[in-house]
Amino acid sequence: MRKFLVLLLVLSLACPLLAAQAEQPKTPSVCIVVAGGLGDRSFYDSANEGITRLAEEFGTVTGVIECKEDGSLYESSLFDAAEQYDYVAAVGWQFIDALKKDDSVLSLFPDTRFLFIDNALEDFPENLMCITYAQNEGSFLAGYIAASLSQSGAVGVVGGDDNDTINDFIVGYEAGAKYCSPEIRVERQYANTYEDPAKGKECALALYNGGCDIVFAVAGKTGEGVFEAAREVDKLAIGVDGDQKYIDPDRIVCSMIKRVGQSIYDVVSNPDEYFRGGTVWNANMETGYIDLGYGSEDDPQQVSNQLKETIEALKQQIISEEIVVPSVFAVAE
Repeated sequence: MRKFLVLLLVLSLACPLLAAQAEQPKTPSVCIVVAGGLGDRSFYDSANEGITRLAEEFGTVTGVIECKEDGSLYESSLFDAAEQYDYVAAVGWQFIDALKKDDSVLSLFPDTRFLFIDNALEDFPENLMCITYAQNEGSFLAGYIAASLSQSGAVGVVGGDDNDTINDFIVGYEAGAKYCSPEIRVERQYANTYEDPAKGKECALALYNGGCDIVFAVAGKTGEGVFEAAREVDKLAIGVDGDQKYIDPDRIVCSMIKRVGQSIYDVVSNPDEYFRGGTVWNANMETGYIDLGYGSEDDPQQVSNQLKETIEALKQQIISEEIVVPSVFAVAE
């Protein structure tokens, strides 16, 4: 009888635990394949933050494959991920050629769900969802702030590469700067790498020494060199993708935020609502995935409250389409 009572007690304690485990939502496994590498405190780290949250909140099995800008690894890395995971997110426009091949990973793994982050294909199967971001809209606001703070009448931008995605940032940035000050000069430099801060510093110094007093870093890890250059010459900078002000609160006035990690988190944690195979999702300012960040309340604020109010008004005008920001892309309907 005593053993029986002990058994009942054990079962009474175990059943609620088992029930709680049964109620815990399950998420499919997911791997991000990044064209560059983690540690950029920007685009790729944002993607990784998304799957880290999935692992912490749901126990999701996650993985990361870094290609380190080695083009020979793009296709094989996607195959490696598809063999092991339910979801595969190709993070970076660099995967476009690997995905659009007739015998691509998409056709050979029809039961795997794929996300193409930061670009889109023209024709693609139902197991792929493309997510693009209206970086031109957020960059418009960054350009407006740059022009507002500039005392030299010239602002700059360092791009990681001369491609459509980076140029979408730049056309928005230039439009915002000229919306604020039509006579302002907007200069650009391309680093041709997303992994080399030294090259970013070289490009930024060329802009600063050429008269620009604030430079927008749109180059992943390479952009950290822009912040180094700003410190060296006592100028200002703008961060990208994540809120980067913490890196140098005295030099980084704001950041153009692109919530890549949040979009991956939302799709994988709630696929019934977010996953739409065979479609392009344009995550724009209205969706909340594009925004500006000014760091924490304790950080020095180079952007005045009055200017922040102006930015909020401009944001609403963009959302309502009273202001239509130019883009190098045709926005998917």
